[in-house]
Amino acid sequence: MQIKPPVARKEQATDPYAWLQQRDTPEVLDYLQQENAYQEACLAEQAPLREQLFEEIKGRILETDLSLPSPWGPYLYYTRTTAGDEYPRHYRCPRPADDSNRVDESREELLLDPNALADGGFLSLGAFSVSPDHRLLAYSLDISGDEVYTLYVKDLASAALTTLPFDDCDGSMTWANDGQTLFFAELDDTHRPWRLRRHTLGTAGAECVFEEPDGRFFLHCYRASSERQLVLLLNSKTTSEAWVLDAATPQAAFTCLAARVEGHEYFPDHGLLDGQWRWFIRSNQQGINFALYHAPADQVPSREQWQVLVAHRDDVMLEGLSLNAAALSLSLREGGLPIIEVHPQGLAAYRVELPDAAYSLYVQDSLEFASDRIRLRYEALNRPAQVRQLELATGAQQVLKQTPVLGTFDADDYVSERLWAVAKDGTRVPISLVRRRADLGRTTALYLYGYGAYGESLDPWFSHARLSLLERGVAFAIAHVRGGGELGEAWYRAGKQAHKHNSFDDFIACAEHLLSEGVTTRERLAISGGSAGGLLIGAVLNLRPELFRCAIAEVPFVDVLNTMLDPDLPLTVTEYDEWGNPEVPEVYARIKGYAPYENVSAQAYPAMLVIAGYNDSRVQYWEAAKWVARLRTLKTDDHLLLLKTEMGAGHGGMSGRYQGLRDVALEYAFVLNELGVV
Repeated sequence: MQIKPPVARKEQATDPYAWLQQRDTPEVLDYLQQENAYQEACLAEQAPLREQLFEEIKGRILETDLSLPSPWGPYLYYTRTTAGDEYPRHYRCPRPADDSNRVDESREELLLDPNALADGGFLSLGAFSVSPDHRLLAYSLDISGDEVYTLYVKDLASAALTTLPFDDCDGSMTWANDGQTLFFAELDDTHRPWRLRRHTLGTAGAECVFEEPDGRFFLHCYRASSERQLVLLLNSKTTSEAWVLDAATPQAAFTCLAARVEGHEYFPDHGLLDGQWRWFIRSNQQGINFALYHAPADQVPSREQWQVLVAHRDDVMLEGLSLNAAALSLSLREGGLPIIEVHPQGLAAYRVELPDAAYSLYVQDSLEFASDRIRLRYEALNRPAQVRQLELATGAQQVLKQTPVLGTFDADDYVSERLWAVAKDGTRVPISLVRRRADLGRTTALYLYGYGAYGESLDPWFSHARLSLLERGVAFAIAHVRGGGELGEAWYRAGKQAHKHNSFDDFIACAEHLLSEGVTTRERLAISGGSAGGLLIGAVLNLRPELFRCAIAEVPFVDVLNTMLDPDLPLTVTEYDEWGNPEVPEVYARIKGYAPYENVSAQAYPAMLVIAGYNDSRVQYWEAAKWVARLRTLKTDDHLLLLKTEMGAGHGGMSGRYQGLRDVALEYAFVLNELGVV
C-alpha cells in the first residue's frame, strides 16, 4: 500500500508556509511529527540495511581508546573513550620525568565525565579550560542544541562544583593569570556574542567590560600564545578590531590595538622575536591574501609601528599563525592545498613535506609556548588521520598517533585524485575524488559533496563511515566551488554576494565533468551538502534537477531571502556581508533569483532526504519544513521527498557518537537504495 505524505496547509499569502515559523504551537509540532512518521514509514524497509551499516561503521572504530596526551605544566591532559559511551571522559595525570607521553593510570584524575552529565539526552561541551595554576576547571554545557550555555567552575582538589549564575552565555570562558578572574561572552537577542563580562570567583556578579553595538560584529576573548596577554577580538565578515590586556592585571581596561577601518581585517598574537616580546599581526592592509607584521610589545603600538615580517604574496594565502618561543609556523594555502611553513628563529625557513597529492593539514596543538615542537594533524581521503610531531628547528617528523581502522583496511586499496572541472566562465574548479583502486577505469555510483561559503576550505578528510560506500563501489568526491577558501581570498570573494551564482555553476560543472569523464552516470549520482552547503544543493536542484538521482540536504539554509529580511532572527545582520542586505532593491532581486525556497518550480526533482534540527539557532527548522512543503505541492515526479526533524538537536545534529553514527547509517541507506547499490 502506498503511503501518503503529509500536506502542509497553504495560506493565501506572499509566503504561504510562514505559519510553520510559529515555534511550539500544536499545529506546527503536529506537522513535523507527521513528516517524521512519514519518513520512518517510507524507510522502514531499509531498517536492516541501516543496522548493517551502523554495525559496519562501529566495527571499524576503536571504541575504547586514549587520546594523545597533551603536556602542560606538571600534568598530561587527555581524554579516553570507552565502548558504549557516547562521549569521551577528560583526565589528567602527573607529567613523566622523562617528558614522554606515557600515562600513569594509577595516578590519573577524572576531570569531567560528560556521559554522566548528559544522562542520555543532548549535550554539547563548550569551554573546557583549566586555570593557569591547574587548580580549577571552567567548563560550559548546552543541553538542548540551541547553543546557549550554562557556566561551571570545578575545584579539582575537592570536586566542589559552582554553577555560575549567568544567563544567555555563548559558552566561552577565558582565564586571567591570577586563576581567579574569568571573562565570558553574553548573547544578545539575535544570538550574537556582543557583551564581554568579567567575573571574580567568590563574588555574585559579573562586571560588563565591553559591549559591541554593531550587529555585524561578533565578540571573542582568548589568551595569546605567550600566555601573557588577553585579546578581545571583534570581527564581522569583512572587518576586525582587537583590544588587548596584560593577563596579569585583569582588573585593568582593555586597550585598542588598531581602530577598525571598514575592510581591514587583522588578527593579533603575542610572542618572542629575537628574544624580544613582540606583537605579531596578520593583516590584509596591503593585500587580500594577508601579510604578517610585528610591533613592539612594551606598549600598545600604533599601526604606523607595524613592520612587515612576511610580505603579501599574490599566489599564497596566509591563513593563520602559530607561535612558540623558538619559531613561528605559518598556515598557508597555495594551489588549493594547505601548507605549513616554519620559520625557526635564527635558522632558514622550510615547508613541511607530506606524502599525498591532496590532503588536510593543520597545526593541531602548538603545545606549551616554550616547547621546541608542535603537533600537526594530517589526513587524506584514503589515509586515516595522523598526529605528527614536528621538531621546529630541524623539520623532523614523527607519527605519534594514527587513527586506527579496525578490520581489513589498506589505504593502498583506494586512490585519491585531484581533478579539475571548467565552469562556464572558464574558471578551473578543483575536485577531490576517492575510489577503490579496483574501480579505476570503471563507471561507478558517486556521492558528490559541496559547501562553498564563508571562505571555509573543504579539505579532503578521511571517514570511517565513508568506507561503507567505497567498499560497495560508490566513489566519493568533493566539489571545491567558489565561495570556499580553497584557492585563497579571491576564490572566496568570487562566490559571495553578487557572485554567489558562481558557487552553483561550479558545482554543476563538477558534476558534468565527472559525468563526461565516465566516472559516474546521472542515474548513479547522489549529491549532498549541509547548512550553506544545503543552500548550494537546493539551488542546483532548481537549476539542473535532471543531473542527479538523489540528494541529501542537512540543516539547509534554503529560505535565505526571508531570513535575511528579518533582522530579529539570530545572526541575520552579521550575514549581510556574506549574502547582502535584501532591503537594498538590487540585492533583494539577486537573492530572490537563486533562493532555493523561492525558486521551486513545477518540474521533476530527484529523490530527497532533508534533515533539520528543531533547536537549531543558526538555520531555523522551518527553512527545511517550508521548503519541503512547497516542493510537495509543485514537483511533478513521484520520487521520495522526506523531511526528518531532530526534535532534540541543533545545528550539528545529535550530540552522541553512536547517535551520530545512526544518523549517517540512515543517510547512507537512503543513498544506496536510491542508487541501486543495496
